[in-house]
Amino acid sequence: MPKVSITIFSQEELLLALRENKREILVALYQEVYPKVQGYILQNSGDIDQAKDIFQEAFLVVWQQVNTGEFVPRNTTALQGFLFQIAKNKWLDWLRSNKFRKEVYFENATPNIEETDDEDQYELRLGILENALQDLGETCRELLKSFYFQKVSIQDLAEKFGWTSQTAKNNKYRCMETLRKIIKK
Repeated sequence: MPKVSITIFSQEELLLALRENKREILVALYQEVYPKVQGYILQNSGDIDQAKDIFQEAFLVVWQQVNTGEFVPRNTTALQGFLFQIAKNKWLDWLRSNKFRKEVYFENATPNIEETDDEDQYELRLGILENALQDLGETCRELLKSFYFQKVSIQDLAEKFGWTSQTAKNNKYRCMETLRKIIKK
């Protein structure tokens, strides 16, 4: 199928084509917006499979909103921009999710470890983490242990260290980044 540029269509024509599920328009919309979504996700801790999944989810949202009449274009590139923004927001939601945090932690905590039984893996990960924690400064070590192991709230940590809540959040983030770098070594 030859590549169709969606820039030759008005927003109203694009919306009508989407409602009618015109394949060439769907493909053209994909060809124009997907590379931007993929680039954004790859630059922000994602991979190609995740980019494809996020784009499909975003496309479905846009398609549903177009078909229910909820989407109203405001300019000549509104549909493309809306699709990108939905994908971007879905990716940001994923990055904020607990599932992402757990995946990143375990992927980064166990570099180049051969698969063995679960107990050995656990012991090895724990050893790597304990060694890395020893290489952190005292404040970072105490901050991370309190937050992650003792489940002390950010507000309580801020009071304990004499910081604002935002400073406590920033310091926790910086300490985690330092810990990740130590673990990767």
